[in-house]
Amino acid sequence: MDNEPFFTRDGAAFIPTLSSRGPWDPKSLHGRVVIGLLGARIEALHGGPEFTPARLTVDMYRLPGLDPITVTTRLARDGYRIKVVEAELFGAGVSMARASCQLLRRGEPPEGRVWSPANWDAPAPDSIPPPPERPLGGMWQIRPIDGNMGSLGRRRLWMAEVRALVEGEPLTPFARAALAADFASPFANAGDAGLGYINTDATLYLHRTPTTQWVGMEVVNHQASDGVAIGECWLYDEAGPIGTATVAALSQGRKRIGTGTPPENAPGEGRPPSPPS
Repeated sequence: MDNEPFFTRDGAAFIPTLSSRGPWDPKSLHGRVVIGLLGARIEALHGGPEFTPARLTVDMYRLPGLDPITVTTRLARDGYRIKVVEAELFGAGVSMARASCQLLRRGEPPEGRVWSPANWDAPAPDSIPPPPERPLGGMWQIRPIDGNMGSLGRRRLWMAEVRALVEGEPLTPFARAALAADFASPFANAGDAGLGYINTDATLYLHRTPTTQWVGMEVVNHQASDGVAIGECWLYDEAGPIGTATVAALSQGRKRIGTGTPPENAPGEGRPPSPPS
C-alpha cells in the first residue's frame, strides 16, 4: 500500500506493518523505525516546546521481529534545565533496544562569537531530480547530491519521509531527525563491494530540530578495525546545519546487502543477534 505507516496502534502496543521491514531479514524491523519510535515516545511523554532534544542514543542489541511492540520510559532526571529520559523497546515481551535522551531547556545564547564550520553548498532538494529507483521500495525519498552508498569519494544527499511513523499521529521534526539518524550507518559504512556492516547503535546530536521535511546528510568519517566500524554524518535542513549522527557497527562477514550469501547463523538470519558480551 502506498504511504502505509510504519506502525498502527492497538492500545499501548505498536503493530508493525510490512513497510517497516529492514534489509537484513524480511521478518525483522528496520533500525530506523526502532530509533524513530523510541525517540517519538520519549518526546511525546516527556518533551515540551521549551526543550530541545539535544542527544538521543539508541543501543540496538536484537533485531525485533514483526510482533507487537511496546515501549516503556523512565524519567531519570527532571531538572529545570536538563531532563534525562531512558526508554526500552520490547518485541514479544523481549527487550530489543534501549535509548537515552537528554533534553535541554532553550534560552538566551551567551555573548561573543564561536567558530563553527561553514554551511554546506548543496543545491536545494527541489532542484534535484529524483533517482529512477525508490530506496527499499519507497521507505523514504532521496535527492542525491554527491556520490552514493558505494562510492569512494564525497557522499551527500537529501532525504525525506514519505510515511507516518504511527498511523494517525503527526510526524514531529524530532521524530523526522530520529528516523534519519540510522541512515548514517549504511551511508558512511558501505563500500565498493556493498554494505557489510550492521549498526548496533546510533547517537543523534541536535542543536535544533529540522524546519522542513528534508534532512541533508554528509559523510564526514568512517573508520574500521577487526570488524568493528564507526561512521559519522553531519546533518542539515534547508536553512543550515542542525546536528550530527554517529553510529557503531559490526561486520556481517560474507553477508552484504545485495551481494553474496550470508554466513551460517549470521545475526538477523532467522534469529535476533545476541547482545555483545
